[in-house]
Amino acid sequence: MEYSLEILSQLGKASRETLLMVSIATVIGCVAGLFLGLILYITSINLLYKNRAVNTIAGFIINIIRSIPFVILLVLLVPVTSKVVGTAIGPKAASVPLTVASVAFFARLAEASFEEVDKGLIEAALAMGGGIKHIVSGVLLVEALPSLIRATTVTIISIIGYSAMAGTVGGGGIGDLAVRFGYYRYQMDVMFITVIFLIVIVQAIQVSGEKIAKLLTKN
Repeated sequence: MEYSLEILSQLGKASRETLLMVSIATVIGCVAGLFLGLILYITSINLLYKNRAVNTIAGFIINIIRSIPFVILLVLLVPVTSKVVGTAIGPKAASVPLTVASVAFFARLAEASFEEVDKGLIEAALAMGGGIKHIVSGVLLVEALPSLIRATTVTIISIIGYSAMAGTVGGGGIGDLAVRFGYYRYQMDVMFITVIFLIVIVQAIQVSGEKIAKLLTKN
C-alpha cells in the first residue's frame, strides 16, 4: 500500500513537471513557429513579398536547429538555459531547449499548412484590394486553420517525447521518473506505468486534435 502511494505521488509530481515543460514549449513554440512559418511562406511566392534572401536565411536557421538531435541540443543550450532561468536542471530549464526545438518544428509544419491554401483565394483577395494583413488574417489563417490544428497536435506529441528525453539529463518529469525507478532501480512496474500513462495522454491529444480539425473543416 505504501509502495503504491509512493508511486502515485511520484507520478503526480512528474506529471506536473511534464505539463509545465510541455505547456511552456507549446505556447511559445507554436506562436513563434507560426510567425516563422508565415515568413517562410510569404517570402517564397511572387503573389506576396517574395524575398529569396530572407527565405533562405530563415530556412537555413530552422534547418540547423532541426538537424541537431534533441539530446545534443540540450547540452548545447546549457549556457543559454542558465542565463534565462538561472539553472541548467529542472523542468523550467528543460523548457528552454524544448521551446527552441518546437519553434523550428512547428515553423515547417505551419509553412506546409499555408502551402495547402488555394492560391486562387489569395489572388482574389489581392484583386479586391486586400493588403497583407487582410490576406494573412482573412485568408491564410482561416483556410489553413484545420491543418494548423493538426500541426499543433503533432507538435505537442513530439514535445512530450522530447520532454521524456529531457528527464534523462535532469529535466524532471515522466522521463526522469521512468529512468530513476525503472532503469536504475530495476522497478519495471514503474516503467510500464509511465509508458501506459504516456500512451493514454498521447492518444487523448491525438483524438482531440483530430476532432477539432474535422469540426473546423466542416465549418
